[in-house]
Amino acid sequence: MPFPLSVEQKQTAFWIAVWLAFVLLLVALGPVLTPFIAAAILAYALNPGVDYLDRLHMGRFGVPRALAVVLVLLLFFAAIGALILIVVPVLQKELPLLQAQIPAFLEKLNALLAPRLHEMGITAQLDGEGIRKLLSKQLAGGGDEILAAVLASAKVGGTAVLGWIATVVLIPVLLFYLLLDWHALLARVAGAVPRRYIDRTLAMAGEVDELLAQYLRGQLLVMLVLAVYYSSGLIIAGFDVALPVGIITGLLVFIPYLGFGLGLVLALIASVLQFPGWNGLVAVAIIYGCGQVLEGFFLTPRLVGERIGLNPLAVIFALLAFGQLFGFVGVLLALPASAVLMVAFKHLRRHYLDSSFYNA
Repeated sequence: MPFPLSVEQKQTAFWIAVWLAFVLLLVALGPVLTPFIAAAILAYALNPGVDYLDRLHMGRFGVPRALAVVLVLLLFFAAIGALILIVVPVLQKELPLLQAQIPAFLEKLNALLAPRLHEMGITAQLDGEGIRKLLSKQLAGGGDEILAAVLASAKVGGTAVLGWIATVVLIPVLLFYLLLDWHALLARVAGAVPRRYIDRTLAMAGEVDELLAQYLRGQLLVMLVLAVYYSSGLIIAGFDVALPVGIITGLLVFIPYLGFGLGLVLALIASVLQFPGWNGLVAVAIIYGCGQVLEGFFLTPRLVGERIGLNPLAVIFALLAFGQLFGFVGVLLALPASAVLMVAFKHLRRHYLDSSFYNA
């Protein structure tokens, strides 16, 4: 005969079911929550600046929180605008020059590869005329299929672009209100925690906050070191656009692959435009290859991993695991999420070691 549940057990089961349903609802609404999650992450990073200005309001300067939020957001978006102003002029300068250099580059490539391809029984011209003929042949052979694929891609791509535009417009609005009511929101979250667990929960939240702060400081230091490294390396190699390209590569390194890839493409374009032979390409390969080794095996594990208490092997595993599970966003959030999980695992381990199951 089953034992009757007490009132407390019934309440516990009920609220566990409610929280599980809430979590399932969040999973189902994942795409809708993307701008809210992005805004919450930015709000967490920018809130110390707002708090600093807000504390001045308590003193003699008189900066209310709403004005502090506006000032911090203006500085943040001004920094993003400065990065754009660094990238766009470089692209405007290099892309037209690259377009003019493409025929000569294809001729060099054809002179280098055509004889070897001919020895293998492959007849192909890699100059502009040969590529045009090859594309015309492919288009003539499957025009209907290609047109259908292009239309389908345009439809999907158009929907994705509209979604990105809506997200980009929505994030600043959400960010403003999150920063404005940040402490009130945290108080509401803390108020929803059962009172028996409130002290333990606040202690864990404090540890997570300290780890994430150390992560941000370590990541900023990695960005600074790499910006100096890439700029110096490109200057020594004689690149005219060494400073902007090096700064872009270093500052965007917090976005895995994208920052490095953009800097690498800009450096390769500059090498094709500025240097007549293969010297520029070899220099770019050496500089960026060494930069990847420096970042992946020394800077990130040492300056970021050690600050949040993660072993270098754990850092590499976290990047691979979160990338496999959640794609690009997972790679972006791998280390801070690992810091949070590490705090939870530490408390779980302590509870396990103190349990009767372990000590019996």
